[in-house]
Amino acid sequence: MRAGKVRAISLLSGGLDSILAVKVLEEQGIEVTGLTFVSPFFGSANGERAAGQLKISLIIHDITEEIIALVKNPPHGHGKQLNPCIDCHALMIKKAGEIAGEQGFDLIATGEVLGERPMSQNRQSLDTVARDSGCAEILLRPLSAKLLSPTRPEQEGLVDRERLLAIEGRSRRPQMELAKKYGITQYMQPAGGCLLTDPAFSARLAELMRNEPDFTADDVSLLKLGRHFRLPSGAKLIVGRNERDNAKIEIANDGHILIAPEIIPGPTALLIRSRDKADIDLALRICASYSDHEEREVELALSDGTQRKLIKSQPSLRGEFDSLRI
Repeated sequence: MRAGKVRAISLLSGGLDSILAVKVLEEQGIEVTGLTFVSPFFGSANGERAAGQLKISLIIHDITEEIIALVKNPPHGHGKQLNPCIDCHALMIKKAGEIAGEQGFDLIATGEVLGERPMSQNRQSLDTVARDSGCAEILLRPLSAKLLSPTRPEQEGLVDRERLLAIEGRSRRPQMELAKKYGITQYMQPAGGCLLTDPAFSARLAELMRNEPDFTADDVSLLKLGRHFRLPSGAKLIVGRNERDNAKIEIANDGHILIAPEIIPGPTALLIRSRDKADIDLALRICASYSDHEEREVELALSDGTQRKLIKSQPSLRGEFDSLRI
């Protein structure tokens, strides 16, 4: 070992594997800083919680633009849903490498376990991630390191390879035993933090990709809200399900048309990027049908960013719009 502290930057999702990777390195006296990422598909809350539990510093890095580009065109394809896991992992490690170079970290660590995920953590996938990240020489997977080729930090004596682990496979038993040893009781469940692995969200995103291939981060954020309708013209209507949705839809009214109930309780809705009269009339009828109308005409407020006006609309049976529902 060289003189002075060895410094590692370790990807910290908040899952058990990422927490254990930190603990294994800390047992060797290595100073570890966590790194977590934010995007429209996942946030930093779990990483922040884990860093607090571990009492380590945490860097939070936004990869919104990069991850959207990967979702649109992943070099190594999507997973079961729209998750480009191999490319996403390589991107995160690449970003870690950039930070390591800027801030003087000696190595990059992750909680990846050989064979734990058949598609994204088999030996070939781990090698692909390391190669594509451009950080293979300083990338360490402490939980499976003894099953993998030695990396430069091991070869140079910065890390004691004999004190690293040889965990392999899908069983979580070794990790659970380690968690007991370290007194770790709180952690995120596996695959619990990314919307791209969620079937319902991925279905909405796939529909967006087909109809609006130039979608933005704002469009992705709107996928998390309400009921979605694709109108015959190709325009989209989002109708709130509850007060939380309604409040978020109201503040998302940037260049769109906002529709809200005036007297009779009902949902708030957003007509995306359309000023077409037929779209507006249909949007009003859909909104009216979801209000507490009791078969009465419903008065709705329509705001387009420059003016607000009241329009009465006759509600229709909800089944009439089933073919438009995303």
